[in-house]
Amino acid sequence: MLVMGAPVAHAGESEGGLLHALFQDHMVLQRDAAIRVWGHARPAEDVSVMLDGTKARARAAADGTWEATLPARAAGGPYDLVVQAGTGVQTVRDVYVGDVWLCAGQSNMELPVWRALDASSEIASAAHPRIRLFTVPQAGAVTPQSRFQGDARWQVASPDSARDFSAACFYFARELQKTVDVPMGLIQAAWGGSRIEAWTSATALRAGGESDEALDVLALYATDTPAALARWGRHWERWWTTREGATGDAPWRADVRDTGWRTAPATLGAWERWGVPALEDYNGMVWYRTQVTLTAAQAARGATLELGPADETDMTWVNGTAVGSRYGAGEPRRYPLPSGLLKAGINTVVVNVLDTYRDGGLAGPASAHALTFDDGSRVVLDNRWRYRPEPGADEPPRAPWQAAAGLSTLYNGMIAPLGHPGLRGMLWYQGESNTGDGAAYAARLRVLREDWRQRFGAQVPWLVVQLAGYGMPPSAPVESGWAQVREAQRRVVAEDPHSGLVVAIDIGDAYDIHPPNKQELGRRLARVARHTIYGERALPPTGPTARDAARTPDGVRVAFDDVTGALLTAGANGPIGFELCDAAKRCDYADAALDGRYVVLRGPRAANAMYVRYCWADGPVCTLRDTAGLPVGPFELSLPAVEVPR
Repeated sequence: MLVMGAPVAHAGESEGGLLHALFQDHMVLQRDAAIRVWGHARPAEDVSVMLDGTKARARAAADGTWEATLPARAAGGPYDLVVQAGTGVQTVRDVYVGDVWLCAGQSNMELPVWRALDASSEIASAAHPRIRLFTVPQAGAVTPQSRFQGDARWQVASPDSARDFSAACFYFARELQKTVDVPMGLIQAAWGGSRIEAWTSATALRAGGESDEALDVLALYATDTPAALARWGRHWERWWTTREGATGDAPWRADVRDTGWRTAPATLGAWERWGVPALEDYNGMVWYRTQVTLTAAQAARGATLELGPADETDMTWVNGTAVGSRYGAGEPRRYPLPSGLLKAGINTVVVNVLDTYRDGGLAGPASAHALTFDDGSRVVLDNRWRYRPEPGADEPPRAPWQAAAGLSTLYNGMIAPLGHPGLRGMLWYQGESNTGDGAAYAARLRVLREDWRQRFGAQVPWLVVQLAGYGMPPSAPVESGWAQVREAQRRVVAEDPHSGLVVAIDIGDAYDIHPPNKQELGRRLARVARHTIYGERALPPTGPTARDAARTPDGVRVAFDDVTGALLTAGANGPIGFELCDAAKRCDYADAALDGRYVVLRGPRAANAMYVRYCWADGPVCTLRDTAGLPVGPFELSLPAVEVPR
């Protein structure tokens, strides 16, 4: 750590030094743009910054923060970045100037090289000295942070460092460097299961129409957690009692009737393994309740409720009062209880658990669930848990402070600490966690794009991965949240000249939400970057794209752009996966035939169809591509209204 007034050899610990923690050995600075450098010194202290003979100066503000700007320079290196304030000196070595990329999103961006296709050989050959890797520590926060909440450092790409780094991001840079021969700096900021709202600032969310009440609760949580919990509890309970199909009961109340509740296994654990047929493949909501008996002395003490991990989200009450809510399948819960909540005698604990993927439930053993007191004593809850499933219940509101599923929490804990570095572009692979309300995704995607551009630059290019296929193909047209998210991604990218879309529908896996072929994804990301960012306009950025649809005497005709060679189909005489839909979005599969760069659709709805859909399902079968082997991505197009004779 840097001691002010004493010389320092080089950077590595950073948070205690003159420089922000982003500035460390092996880093990459963005070429061809002014280079911002910032950190912390004594108030009013003069700071000098030098890079390869160029210098800049700054003066620390009253809070010690400072920022200096070095002139733009071309790609090159390695250099030393030297910062001095008073007698304190910090040197960052092996610095390159090249292109810097922010790679963000959820688990498919987080997925490391060791979990991707052909991992052993890829790791063994991962030595790329001019690719540098920086992983932002995973952290949620209720207010914007200026520092990373864990160890963070730049690493030269090697078998050791690349093994745990984002496969999509690494393979993108490796492919891109074949044609863009400059150093590449990769910043990974990803969290599995995260929702887009967690990555967006509270200011942008509020302006974009997110719930004022939830954002108000989040702000309150930072200063008065018990009050925020109580307010959120009332909000959640109001949702429960007013939702469609509500029965008027209040399962969190201590005096709730036992009708409909059943005895849970003493060991608890995933409800899929309880031997209850209705729960063997159940994703949804289950209520749990139990009791704990206390003496008057115990009830008077400060106490914390401990619970085992809940998969995935819990909302928890003690004696009818909300005491906590968290998201995270493997994380035990610890909820401090308000003074005066406990009482002598029987106290009721109620936990609502929501699971949306694979195993769900409240983990055991029984000893994991207890009250711990401020004198160090501990009372285990009664292990005679009762449970009540709620099949068909809507997804409840999520507590806004939840790390991966809250509001602005990952922006505060992982994006804000990055400051304002120069970027060549941003890569975004997220959306799976928003498929439950896919219709709202387009607006949220626009808000995120503009929010991040306010931080990183007004025209920073943005590359979006359209969700890959996941799940078994349907036998008839269906509504699909996955398809809605894909369509939102397509439309939002199309409206912005500095954005590019990567089609991944054909490299998904019906049985794995984390498709392993990240090499092909990296190639496609690099291709879109070459077209959108580096100006290779003759190179189609992705596969054929649907331009428009029109009724003709032969049927509905769909026109395509960006076709390399000709349109082709695989495994069938003609394209499959096309649907024609009426104004109410009632859809039928259509017979499709190729006609040059057009597809002609015929079917009972062709004469008065209002929409054309292609590959509209969670895991559709998509057979249309071009000679280059690039697929047509999912889409929905509208048709002009049918003229009714007067």
